[in-house]
Amino acid sequence: MNGLSLRETALKIGITHVTAFYWRHKVLSALAKENIGIFEGLVEVDETYFLESHKGRRVIPNRKPRKRGGTATKRGISNEQVCVLVTRDRNRTTLLKLVGTGRILMDQIDTTLTSHFKSDKVLISDAHNSYKSYTSSNDMEHVIINGSMKEYVKKGIYHLNNINNYHSRLKKWISRFNGVSTKYLQLYLVWFQFLDNRKMESDLSKKKQMLILASVHGTWETADNLRVRDYAF
Repeated sequence: MNGLSLRETALKIGITHVTAFYWRHKVLSALAKENIGIFEGLVEVDETYFLESHKGRRVIPNRKPRKRGGTATKRGISNEQVCVLVTRDRNRTTLLKLVGTGRILMDQIDTTLTSHFKSDKVLISDAHNSYKSYTSSNDMEHVIINGSMKEYVKKGIYHLNNINNYHSRLKKWISRFNGVSTKYLQLYLVWFQFLDNRKMESDLSKKKQMLILASVHGTWETADNLRVRDYAF
């Protein structure tokens, strides 16, 4: 909650930074089981991208290691980047999901979102064809905001401002870690979502809620499981 590094945390409570790392991820694994609820009304959806990372691995297949995150070798969106789908309605119900590498696909949208929708919603997105195909296949009302045509608001209420602001906060928060291994990225998304959903609450309230949720949901994650963890979409 205080934004301390693992080494600072370990020093304060008398454990190693490795133990602190595994404790952190066990708590986050439990928080990942919290139900986000159902989207209603106007629902904004957009994807954001992070450079694929094998941080912590001694040997990385097919490329040289990068220093402190580094940069992609290819321009634009490519399979060097992982896609995080972010969905948020006007009630601030939010879902962040790591879905794959490269550009978003219709099947990824369908798998991630459909179970969270009721019938009374309007999906607001950019002009990417995957969103068009998804809404057409599911007979869903769809409003397209075409930023490349300098279109940012329709009829005064349809826009992607909330989701764009959310992306900005997420990127700023996650930059403090100087790159997050892709196999742990979903847990960091859960961590950010917990903090952002409760940003108006006191630190004491947040700490209590985190401990309660971690205890209620529980986790079977062990240090060994986390050590050999790999990401799968």
